[in-house]
Amino acid sequence: MGGRNSVLLAESYCDWWSLAGVEALVGEPPAGWLAVPPANDAAASRPQRVADAAPEPQQLPAALQRQQAEQVAEQKGPVTFPGEWDEFRQWLATSDEVPGSQWDARRVLPLGDAAAPLMLLTAWPEIDDQREGQLFAGAAGKLLEAMLQAIGLMRSQFYAASLAVTRPPGGRIDARDAAELDRLLWHHVRIARPRRLLLIGSDIVRMATGLALPDARGKLLDLNQDGGKVETIAVTHPAILLARPAQKAAAWDSLKLFNRGR
Repeated sequence: MGGRNSVLLAESYCDWWSLAGVEALVGEPPAGWLAVPPANDAAASRPQRVADAAPEPQQLPAALQRQQAEQVAEQKGPVTFPGEWDEFRQWLATSDEVPGSQWDARRVLPLGDAAAPLMLLTAWPEIDDQREGQLFAGAAGKLLEAMLQAIGLMRSQFYAASLAVTRPPGGRIDARDAAELDRLLWHHVRIARPRRLLLIGSDIVRMATGLALPDARGKLLDLNQDGGKVETIAVTHPAILLARPAQKAAAWDSLKLFNRGR
């Protein structure tokens, strides 16, 4: 053997042994390049820690704890209206169960003698009525008096009432209030027993007849009440007539119907 290839083979052996650390001094650790190096992650060499027990949840203060749902109060049935006149008047003045009494602390109660042959009925007090505590107060009341005097009636000859004893916000009511007021309407008319009925204002006309005021004006209406009929006419509220004088003629035509046949 000899030659160039032998020399290269010898150098290759020397390089391999050099990398293995054979030529290192005594006491010097070998390179150990064939061994798998230890993991560098120190946490991997630590024993696994047993998970700590979950801490017990702290109890919330009483104010923040969920409250048990209160039992829903049973809905009350329809209000029972007093059947005797004196008791009914007292009930209108004091009872919290009066439909329409919840809108204002100041109640506007009926006026006049319930035995009068003519009953004036409006839906609820106007703003002036609520302020004065009396139906048809102020300029509207004076106009109404003049209209009734024109057909020969004085204040002492009619009974006036509003269906609701207070005025609803904005002069509007929801369906639930309307249903209760409808019951009160017919009870009030039944207990007053008028021979004639004057409906004043579009709201009460719609409630009592189911008609819009323009369709009811100028007609003598017959409302059924306990098997009998009550002669009824409808007019615009005098507060509206003050703002719209052109409608006075239609109101006058309706009022004249009460004098028919006299």
